[in-house]
Amino acid sequence: MNLLAIETSTEFCSLAVCRGDKVSAMHFQAAQRHGETVLDSTRQLLAQAGLDLAALDGIAFGQGPGSFTGLRIACGVTQGLALALEIPVKGIGTLLALAQECGADKVIACLDARMGEVYHAAYRRESAGSAWVEVAAPGLYNPQAVPLVEGDGWTGCGTGFAAQGDALMERIGQGRIVATLPQAVPTARAVLALARPLFEAGAGDDAAMALPVYLRDKVALTEHERAIVREGKHEARRNVRDERGSKAGGRAR
Repeated sequence: MNLLAIETSTEFCSLAVCRGDKVSAMHFQAAQRHGETVLDSTRQLLAQAGLDLAALDGIAFGQGPGSFTGLRIACGVTQGLALALEIPVKGIGTLLALAQECGADKVIACLDARMGEVYHAAYRRESAGSAWVEVAAPGLYNPQAVPLVEGDGWTGCGTGFAAQGDALMERIGQGRIVATLPQAVPTARAVLALARPLFEAGAGDDAAMALPVYLRDKVALTEHERAIVREGKHEARRNVRDERGSKAGGRAR
């Protein structure tokens, strides 16, 4: 399958594309410029992969929790493109993508939620490549109140450990955590890896389901973000028209 993945829940703009078994990715710090960079970067990555938008079979996106603005941009672009292309979408939790990215098999995933709080979840799997089991569901917590996990051998992963590491270690217990990766963030490559088998199994969702998971009060799209959605739709429609015109011209010749 030809799939696109978009992950903008943190300060990074992360994109990945698979063309069959070949995966291409782009990951860079965007600060507050996700809306200015995501569409152009998507076009560049698709060109590198030898694809155009009309060739996509589905779009995966990081659905949250994370930055309000970043999540809205990922969801808005995904929805706009998928509606125009009439292809399915699949949302992947950012904390699960973080666990996938860090490479361990027992992960306490924490992202800095600001205001002295963290987005927290815990996952484990029997071995690399096997399915993840949710040990603690994603939630928004004071670091001294995160759910406790059983056993040892856990890896603490994510910016929550950079911002609230001491409080988290005190709560969880030094003996349970064998390593921390405080700079790790969810990536589009991880989102793609988690979404691909779902698409292949026919589990894609309607484009209208490209919705964020905030864990805090939900807010509407800003006018700027609505403009990004409209631009995504227009870009997709242009590509579809160009491809159809090219095929029609080929048949005429």
